[in-house]
Amino acid sequence: MTEETKVVQEQEAAETVTKEEMSDVNVIQQGDIVKGKVVKVEDNQVIIDIGYKYDGIVPVRELSSVHLENAAEAAEVDQEIECKVISINDDKEKLILSKKAIASEKAWGELQSLFESQQVFDANVADVVKGGLVVDLGVRAFVPASMVERHFVEDFSDYKGRTLRVKVKELDQENNKVILSQRDVLDEEFEAKKKEILSQLEVGQEIEGTVQRLTPFGAFIDLGGVDGLVHISELSWSHVEQPSDVVNEGDKVNVKVLKIDAEKEKISLSLKAVQPGPWESVEEKFNVGDVVKGEVKRIAQFGAFVEILPSVEGLVHISQISHKHIGTPHEVLKEGQEVEVKILEINAKEKRISLSIKETIEAPEETDKPDKSNKKEEKNFGEYVDNKGLNLTLGERFGDKLSKLK
Repeated sequence: MTEETKVVQEQEAAETVTKEEMSDVNVIQQGDIVKGKVVKVEDNQVIIDIGYKYDGIVPVRELSSVHLENAAEAAEVDQEIECKVISINDDKEKLILSKKAIASEKAWGELQSLFESQQVFDANVADVVKGGLVVDLGVRAFVPASMVERHFVEDFSDYKGRTLRVKVKELDQENNKVILSQRDVLDEEFEAKKKEILSQLEVGQEIEGTVQRLTPFGAFIDLGGVDGLVHISELSWSHVEQPSDVVNEGDKVNVKVLKIDAEKEKISLSLKAVQPGPWESVEEKFNVGDVVKGEVKRIAQFGAFVEILPSVEGLVHISQISHKHIGTPHEVLKEGQEVEVKILEINAKEKRISLSIKETIEAPEETDKPDKSNKKEEKNFGEYVDNKGLNLTLGERFGDKLSKLK
């Protein structure tokens, strides 16, 4: 065999090997779906081995439907990823792949099903932007700020990474628009819980709740999914200027159910009704004959009501106000005046206390009374004068005529 022949044979063998190797290499084209393993993660791209004659590149913008600062946020070495071929150039050995294109195609079908069924599902917050939250569902989905919670949220900065329970509110594939709502889910759960609690509550029942919020007219109490109102008049047995004087938001309290309006879903509660009433300790604190201080609360024609304990009033009858005769209590008393009173009688069961002001004041000395005997003498003397005058007049008038008759 000549040297020239040997060279030709080697070339033919090499060409045969190359053709065999090429037959083992996948033939791919734009639009194909391929799978591969991540071999390298860089800041702005991921390198993937898909079994082709050269590796493919997934730019960071093609990793996710939401903005990523770094490719490492969406991929790691040895991770298996399914991608779509965006472009291929064998001459330059450049193969561009997209992970988000695959996720997007799958997502729209799933989202359409979720939208039609209004099914609740979990979604992770990928980013916080102006006006709401961004979620990666294979496509970019948005949760407006007003649809995140049932209550107002001022700062969403700590929501990134949280898992929300949402429903598809709006879906428009043509405009690549997906709107999600967690508030709808929470509202539905709240209404269901409210109906359940309302069906279990009974008037007179005592239940624990949490002070949800305060208003000038009372406190709203969360009973575990439904709110009830404790009117300011039901916060305490004593007078309350403002609810914050008695309770604060977040306080755990026991309340009594006063009224339930299932149709309007309103519950009236009382905080003071579960506390000892002021009259329950009256007989322990006071005895008949005690002298105590009190405040004139109300004045009537027949007497004055004096408060000797918060919400405990006793009556000072008009006859027990002063040692001297008075026509009306207003002559000596006024509302808001502080007075000393003596306890004459206690009847806690009927919530009655009889009081006296004059019993705490020394009676004035009696002045000299006119002599009734002198008045009698004066009276007799007057009668004598009158009678005498009458006799004289008759004598003078008829004296001459009587003498002629003799």
